[in-house]
Amino acid sequence: MRTRQSRRWTTCLVIAVTVGSAAGCGSAAETSAPAVAPRADAAGQRPSEAERNAEKAALAAYSGYLEASREASRKSDPRHPALTRFLADPLLTRVRMAINETRRHGALRTGTLRSDPAVTSVSLDSVPPTVQIQDCLDATAYRLVYAKDQRVVPGSGGSRHLATATATRYPDGRWLISTGAGHEDQPC
Repeated sequence: MRTRQSRRWTTCLVIAVTVGSAAGCGSAAETSAPAVAPRADAAGQRPSEAERNAEKAALAAYSGYLEASREASRKSDPRHPALTRFLADPLLTRVRMAINETRRHGALRTGTLRSDPAVTSVSLDSVPPTVQIQDCLDATAYRLVYAKDQRVVPGSGGSRHLATATATRYPDGRWLISTGAGHEDQPC
């Protein structure tokens, strides 16, 4: 029989690494927030060149974030150098904490995480400028396993669910993913 601490650790790991650590081990409010509707151009208006460039840069940062998180999770390395290329706080700290917790318990991630992101809004006039991203993450083939013997961690099965993220443009011009949440209660 698993202890309460053990169940909490497993639940936290499932949430944290199912979406490449996008959800972290935050509060229920973070992981069950309502989804953002896909972006629609008002009155058929086409996005400006600046908006298209922001979308492209934000999606590249999001893709880089997922890949860096997968790589860091495969190696159980919370200090993996690629994380800082695509992530900013508070998400960077949450991802590192989740990977470190996984490492401390002798686990790592293997398998495939599929992603289908779309930009839902671009706010270039906000300070700082942001881009909202919505994704359908398929983590059904993304497994949390014990590093020692590759056994699947009980209760760590993945799902296909909605995830949201915010890309923020920093003063140096880089777009980094600063927040993210998995919405496991919203299948896609």
